[in-house]
Amino acid sequence: MQPQLPIEVDASTGVWTTDKLPMLYVPRHFFTNNHTAVEAALGRDEYAQILYQAGHKSAYFWCEKEAKQHGMSGLDVYQHYLKRLSQRGWGLFSFSEVDAAKASASIKLLNSSFVLQQPEAHGKLCYMFAGWFAGAMDWVSDNTGNPLRSTCSETQCGGEGHDNCVFTVTATVTAVAAQG
Repeated sequence: MQPQLPIEVDASTGVWTTDKLPMLYVPRHFFTNNHTAVEAALGRDEYAQILYQAGHKSAYFWCEKEAKQHGMSGLDVYQHYLKRLSQRGWGLFSFSEVDAAKASASIKLLNSSFVLQQPEAHGKLCYMFAGWFAGAMDWVSDNTGNPLRSTCSETQCGGEGHDNCVFTVTATVTAVAAQG
């Protein structure tokens, strides 16, 4: 993995970009403290649903922009997504298994930022990523003409005492059924 991102800073605006997408750079504790405060206020289940939908939309958007930016398509974009997430401090992401035709994947996460920042916390701490991985797979499906839609869940977490987290992406329905 290439450890450095192409970061550009506009001297006149202070806006940071990577691959021409505006970025924010904040300390891990700052983000996690805000994340856990909102979780406490809303409750984990409600907050997880909100994050899932927002994350799905954001990942799909990111894949679309990055595909155009780098002239990539299909699973190459998803692999690039995992690489970029790994380069941005969220943890180290990799496919354990992936099958675009079945809109399915297993994603391994080592050194999750949520687990590292909350060593006293227990349970599934990394659920925020689930919508991201379904959104990226849905983009791959749309990009390759596959009518399947996917869903994702965190099926194992370092916050439960495991060495790594695992996210499972599975097909749910066809795009036609989802729109109907």
